[in-house]
Amino acid sequence: MLYILIAILMFGVLIALHEFGHFAAAKLCGVKVNEFAIGMGPLILHKQGGETEYSLRLFPIGGFCAMEGEEEGKSTDPRAFPNRPWWQRLIILLAGVFMNFLTGLVIILVLLSPAQGFLTPVVSGFSEEVPVQARNYLKPGDRITKVDGHAVYLQPDVSFFLGRLSGDKVDLEVERNGKKHSLPGVPLTAVSQIDGSQRLMLGIYMQEYEDATAWAKLKYTWLECADNVRMVWYSLSELVRGAVGLRDMSGPVGIIEMVGQVGQQGAQAAEAAGTSAFLGAMEGILGFTSFISINLAVMNLLPIPALDGGQILFMGVNGIYTAITKKKMDPKYLGWVTAAGFACLMGLMLVVTISDILKQFGV
Repeated sequence: MLYILIAILMFGVLIALHEFGHFAAAKLCGVKVNEFAIGMGPLILHKQGGETEYSLRLFPIGGFCAMEGEEEGKSTDPRAFPNRPWWQRLIILLAGVFMNFLTGLVIILVLLSPAQGFLTPVVSGFSEEVPVQARNYLKPGDRITKVDGHAVYLQPDVSFFLGRLSGDKVDLEVERNGKKHSLPGVPLTAVSQIDGSQRLMLGIYMQEYEDATAWAKLKYTWLECADNVRMVWYSLSELVRGAVGLRDMSGPVGIIEMVGQVGQQGAQAAEAAGTSAFLGAMEGILGFTSFISINLAVMNLLPIPALDGGQILFMGVNGIYTAITKKKMDPKYLGWVTAAGFACLMGLMLVVTISDILKQFGV
């Protein structure tokens, strides 16, 4: 039950921060904001602050920023959202995405702040299973910078990209003595894991650490964020290619379950290390929250109606239409497209949620 409450609160905070980004940018750009709400559903508390009503609503699952002219698409008020310059509207639309990305970045920085060192993708040795041919390619001290053309940001990226391969050779790029070297066709070997499974791996040890200086913490925070963004894009590409299906997708119910699993794993790891189980659980949940926050930032940039990316796309289309016809596109078309996009998103969310519930019962 505790993890369910934490997951609901997590969603609420992330969405509220997204809407706060829109709100702050709107205020800075002089756009009239009619209401800024924390939560959704029935009104609990509200206070009028100048032209804006600040409200607290019953369900802690997000919030909204209602700007003048945003819903109806037409307004004679020069401070209405549709009547502001295009660059101000763009800033306002991107501000929510920025807040989610910033939230993820700050969480990662907080989690990395106690670190004493960071594992690097530098070869320190080889296991016995490594074939002699591989040793002719790689040398201790090589920093692996690319695997099969994919840039390596963090040490776990090496095993991640190797795990996606299906052949018995891989193209690597390494940094050796300050120079980049391409290593095509490096032979792979299957290395037995502790649980007895087999995984495609080079069988190399990477046990070198970089001191956790202030600069290193900032650098690895940024690299972790970039890695999370890339993971979201890989997931989307696999969805488009059909490599994953509906059963692999998760909605709120599935994510709540994952929060519980992450919390339990963090608590067990902390207990094994002799530290606080609660703090271990919270550390795991915060790490997962940072990924979800960055995930929300990326997803909101997709050119889908009802998302920020869809509105940005429509702005571009409207700009091209105006440049050609010397007339603005009727806002009602945006309303229709947005409504249709929202209905499709809600339909997908419903289907994924039903799938999550069925999976709980083993269906």
